[in-house]
Amino acid sequence: MSDFFYFVLIGFGAQLVDGAIGMAYGLTATSILLSTGTPLALASASVHAAEVFTTGASGLAHWRLQNVDRSLLKRLILPGMLGGAVGAYLLSASPGEQLRPLVSVYLFGMALVILYKALRHAPPEGVPQKHVRLLGLLGGFLDAVGGGGWGAMVTSTLVGKGAEPRLAIGSANMAEFFVTSTVSATFILTLGLQELWPISAGLIVGGVAAAPLAAYAAKRIPAKAIMVLVALVIMGLSLRDLALRLF
Repeated sequence: MSDFFYFVLIGFGAQLVDGAIGMAYGLTATSILLSTGTPLALASASVHAAEVFTTGASGLAHWRLQNVDRSLLKRLILPGMLGGAVGAYLLSASPGEQLRPLVSVYLFGMALVILYKALRHAPPEGVPQKHVRLLGLLGGFLDAVGGGGWGAMVTSTLVGKGAEPRLAIGSANMAEFFVTSTVSATFILTLGLQELWPISAGLIVGGVAAAPLAAYAAKRIPAKAIMVLVALVIMGLSLRDLALRLF
């Protein structure tokens, strides 16, 4: 029971971050779980199982608010699902401890992406037309292997290419539901539910409880300040994990 409440706190904090800046739920939750010694495959699987609920609600909200570009969505979904399924299968079939240093480097890189997006501002130019499918494929794969990063990679890249922010965020969020569902299904088939549900249930309860506060934070707290703080936290956790394993 004490572990369950700990996972509730992780889900609560991760959802506060994600609701305030539109990304980094998976990165935040996975980084914290890894820092506590949770096996990599279990951490990623549990986070994605919880994200099925959060991304579904978020994607539906964006769809109803007309923040989704259908053409962009169609080009992201199938490649993202394919990349996510491959990444989840490889992670569940690989020795997680050998992959953890690589994942820590990846998380550090995604933190740099968040920091870069926080400090850079470019005027929107429209919906990107090139390399969107490749972006979805790579985003889905790295999201599954790293336990998160779809938003940090896909949304940031779309905005960096000149997409209108609301369409980039809405389309990426809607596509993430399908990617996360595919990743979760792959993990369930390979790992089973017995190990996943205690962590996932805690993350879901915490995330649902934090949703109203996250919306309030998004309205009141400057997104740039939150993004910088989150990037620094993830970088610190990643460097800590690397230092413990390499030195």
